Amino acid sequence: MFRRDFLKAAAATAAMAGPFPLRAKEAPAMSNLNWADVNGQHLFYSVHGEGKPMILLHGGIDPDCFGSNLGELAKGRQVIAVHLQGHGHTPDTHRPLRCESMGDDMAALIGHLKLGKADVMGYSMGASVALQTAFRHPEVVDRLVIVSAAMRQDGFYPEGVAAFQQLEANAVTYGPAVKASPLGQAYPEVDWTNLFRKVGEMTKRPFDWSAEVAKLQARTLLVFADADAIRPEHMVAFWEALGGGRRDAGLDGSLRPASQWAIVPNATHYSLAADPMLPRIVERLLPAH
Repeated sequence: MFRRDFLKAAAATAAMAGPFPLRAKEAPAMSNLNWADVNGQHLFYSVHGEGKPMILLHGGIDPDCFGSNLGELAKGRQVIAVHLQGHGHTPDTHRPLRCESMGDDMAALIGHLKLGKADVMGYSMGASVALQTAFRHPEVVDRLVIVSAAMRQDGFYPEGVAAFQQLEANAVTYGPAVKASPLGQAYPEVDWTNLFRKVGEMTKRPFDWSAEVAKLQARTLLVFADADAIRPEHMVAFWEALGGGRRDAGLDGSLRPASQWAIVPNATHYSLAADPMLPRIVERLLPAH
């Protein structure tokens, strides 16, 4: 559901043990910068490329996590990269941070942009927001790309769940560490301590969306790393909830499930968003045309 690298990395930075990996990553120049007033939020988004629209949702804390993959994804399609509530150029509000309400934001943005239906791709926390968009507003979602996310809290390794439980309490340490990092310098308007606190408050809440996943109408591509923060057993359960893994696809492949599953080799949860294989998988399995 959320990026765990910022948990370990923030602690390491605070202890002066190493460089902070949440750096402002190199990304292609934005073709335009926009804000939309939707659902009580002042959402920032940038538009890249032309063609079939895809809403692109970053992971927790770092709105630039896709790096140069943003430009790769925009080859042959229109990518609308959104900064979620309290992240990057989107200001925070008094509203608690919830994937459900941010999913409502995405549906409102799709309506605001008069897209009808759009593909929605998210990584980690952004993938959870993408799922909630599809659960709550299936009429605006065409296809889903879910990158390194869980459908239940126990989908993470136990040490990850334990780290989530401590995030809110450690916000006072992590926030200043990020503020002093290149990422913090790229987004000086962000209240980093408050953002960590709100993300931490959200991550403490148990969740189980397996029933909703089983009812998904959108064709879905799951992407995980081979050394992910998600347990392999949970990846299988997620795939099975989407109708996968029930039978052989047949010699001609005609019995394959509608949704798809990919595992990126030599990757982790923390490297997957910027892995050069990711846009190639997306284009092969969910082509823009």
